[in-house]
Amino acid sequence: MQPFRPEIAARLAELAPLLLDQVDAMTDRMVDVLMRTEPAYRELVEQDEQDLRVTTRSNLQRGMRTLIGTLSGNRVTSLRDAREIGRKRAAQGVPLEAVLRAYRLGGQVTWEALLQVARSGSHEHDTLLLEVAGSVWRTNDVECAAVAEGYREEQRRLAGVDEAARQQVLDGLLDGRGDDPAFVRTASELLAVPLDGRLVAVVALPDPEGGPALDAPNAALLKRGVRSVWGTRGDAQVGIVAVAAAPGCDVMAWLRTAATGPVGVSAVVEGAAAVGSAYRLADTAARTLPVGSRRVVSIDDRLPEALLSNSPEISSRLVGQSLGGLLDLPSDEREVLLDTLAAFLASDGSPTRAADELYCHRNTVMHRLRRIESVTGRKLTDPRSRLLWQLALLGTERGRAVQRSA
Repeated sequence: MQPFRPEIAARLAELAPLLLDQVDAMTDRMVDVLMRTEPAYRELVEQDEQDLRVTTRSNLQRGMRTLIGTLSGNRVTSLRDAREIGRKRAAQGVPLEAVLRAYRLGGQVTWEALLQVARSGSHEHDTLLLEVAGSVWRTNDVECAAVAEGYREEQRRLAGVDEAARQQVLDGLLDGRGDDPAFVRTASELLAVPLDGRLVAVVALPDPEGGPALDAPNAALLKRGVRSVWGTRGDAQVGIVAVAAAPGCDVMAWLRTAATGPVGVSAVVEGAAAVGSAYRLADTAARTLPVGSRRVVSIDDRLPEALLSNSPEISSRLVGQSLGGLLDLPSDEREVLLDTLAAFLASDGSPTRAADELYCHRNTVMHRLRRIESVTGRKLTDPRSRLLWQLALLGTERGRAVQRSA
């Protein structure tokens, strides 16, 4: 930026304290405008309003100090910071057009604040400041170019990570290499995901049409301030999500709105060493869901089903021993009795509530329950029989769902 004539520099020095006093009000205005006009920035505010306010305030203050000539090495500092903002917004998935509009808004807010403080003083017509206008917008244009440069550098870096290498590193984590510090350091740098904090694994099985159950999950989570890495394993999408800076429930909420197929989520684990086990838990949770389901469940939601799915021989024997001849009945009668048994158990053993759930008379439910006792050889009043029936129904849930969807 070319130095101003002495009289302009003197006038700016006079206005500098008044201008710097406006930085908080200018920040409020910018954040308000961005929230109302830029959906991408609105998402940033929803995730971390304080971070956006701090960044905006810092940029405005630095721009004002550059303008009035009180920032040492102003051109180098200003352009370096502008490039860094470009890189940061690219990593967050904010469109470049929105970032540049935000930077130009900053120039407009700065100029308007300068005019306001000038008019509030003794100079009714401060014509000297007209020469400053060109400098404001030339500086703004140069910084916008630096923002775009940093943005595109980060885009190239993100796109330049070899997908085969990314998948190989992800496979290493899933296979249990997370206890190797050297591997973890390399993986964290390559995947751009912190692996030393709280993590969850996600497994998404194909949707009913055979396509991916989650659409571009990495970009969608990044817009919410959540870093993750995704790949494939067999027929499934697999992800590792860093939840250190965001509650796990936020990730679950997004998954529930986005999923078009069965999705399983592990418990939160600490560090890369536990990723292998988290993956197995997430995979188990996903595979306990019926084929064609669009549900998202955590492993803690599906512990009984997980136990049965991981022991198919025991599960098969449990179903056979608990339900006995009921499964040998004609399909229509079998389905009616299984539905009745499920409603009875879900109603804490109340035939009346089960009848309400099934939209039939209580006597009808009682008749069906006696039939169940007869064909299974077990008593409704026996707590162990109820437990075995409950587990057996979990063991048949998937098969029955498949039959109905066929």
